[in-house]
Amino acid sequence: MASLISLQGSGNSTLSSNLTYRISPCTPSKLSFNGNFSFLLRIPNSSSRKTITSKPLCSYAAPNANTPGVSSRYGGPSRRGKTQPLERAKKNKVQRPNEPKSKGTQLSNQIEKDPLRIDPSNVDLVGLCREGKIEEALEYMGGGVSADKNVFGVLIDSCGESKSIEVGKRVHELLKRSPFRGDIELNNKLIELYGKCGSVKDARKVFDRMRERSMNSWHLMIEGYAENGQGDDGLLLFEQMKKEGIVPDKETFLVVLAACASAEAVEEGFTNFEAMKNECGIVPGIEHYLGVIDVLGTSGHLLEAEEFIEKMPFESTPQVWETLRNYARIHGDLELEDRAEEVLVTLDPSKAIVDKIPLPPRKKHSATNMVEEKNRVIEYRCLSLYKEEADGKLKGLNGQLREAGYVPDTRYVLHDIDEEAKEQALQYHSERLAIAYGLISTPPRTTLRIMKNLRICGDCHNAIKIMSKIVGRELIVRDNKRFHHFKDGKCSCGDYW
Repeated sequence: MASLISLQGSGNSTLSSNLTYRISPCTPSKLSFNGNFSFLLRIPNSSSRKTITSKPLCSYAAPNANTPGVSSRYGGPSRRGKTQPLERAKKNKVQRPNEPKSKGTQLSNQIEKDPLRIDPSNVDLVGLCREGKIEEALEYMGGGVSADKNVFGVLIDSCGESKSIEVGKRVHELLKRSPFRGDIELNNKLIELYGKCGSVKDARKVFDRMRERSMNSWHLMIEGYAENGQGDDGLLLFEQMKKEGIVPDKETFLVVLAACASAEAVEEGFTNFEAMKNECGIVPGIEHYLGVIDVLGTSGHLLEAEEFIEKMPFESTPQVWETLRNYARIHGDLELEDRAEEVLVTLDPSKAIVDKIPLPPRKKHSATNMVEEKNRVIEYRCLSLYKEEADGKLKGLNGQLREAGYVPDTRYVLHDIDEEAKEQALQYHSERLAIAYGLISTPPRTTLRIMKNLRICGDCHNAIKIMSKIVGRELIVRDNKRFHHFKDGKCSCGDYW
């Protein structure tokens, strides 16, 4: 039999060795052994020497007349009593080297021992992704299970839905080593994924490395810039697109108008809107008119937006007046807000019913923030307890903020408490606590990504701008409205969100 040699030793020691084996005299045809193994053995303190005998490793040993007690599975003397020939045949069925493996109980036993050591042909990677088991699917792929184009597509879509950029990067690395690394559709999905996760730099790297691009590739990249408050870069990319001789279509002008709104480029917005009609011969749809209203509303040109709505060549829809009302509410134009709401209710009475539904008390809202670091997502709630280290870091930051000129804006505290208590309440907003923990748990200069389920308040927005300059990091905060890229004391939204 092939077995490990006995090891002896005393005291605290670590032994590492290659496999050594002895073969008792037997016919070579009765024994086969495969595998190069290494092992690590730690021997505890002991005054007496003990012989440590490992279990024999043998893949196959057939019983015969000379070795009647040899078990066909373990290669050692049988410990059980005498069994009938039929029962022995069932329990100790010998798997010949050239025989195909059965897919019955052998597979189930294999799965029970090690779920990852199964036949690659039996792994349903798409099913695992749809069940949300992305990590398990990646483990199988890392273990040698091949994936087709459909699997990579489902994986990237799953990462985009969960906004998990670290898992997305792992999928990207696997895609680079696959035969589908040049596939246009999969690369477009990667651009969309990075754009959703707020990593425009990674999206641009994928875009620049594409040997061939579709029209959708340009659209997704421009849209990614617009969503992340970098509309100027999106407009530059649109100019590059035209220089390469690519003729824009309806979808192109939609993302271009979004980029103009992000950059508050009113003049360029109207220029592109007119070019769409006059140069490209495209008849604008209601979505294009909404895009122009976004450009005007974002920049605060509310009266011009109202005039533009009245001059539209077709009847305005409830969505148009709802958009105008929202912009009037944001910029504090109460008169325009009332006018827009009056027209909105006339067109769609259900909007008035929705608006009259009382909101739940503010104290019942639980602000949730998640900071992503080291492939983990850590959740913070405004009512939960925090680590002392994060609390100490936050107090230190508050002192630095004061020195840098930060003044708390207590208008964002709606509780009926005194001014000092309001200032203290602002300091412990969940996004600040998430940033404090991220600062103490990640290396310096690392970008922090915070995901917030509520809209960020104006006071925290100002505070995080100053924080980004103090700590010298890029702080990316995603609230329920948009991405905010804080860097060097500035935000990508231009203080509008």
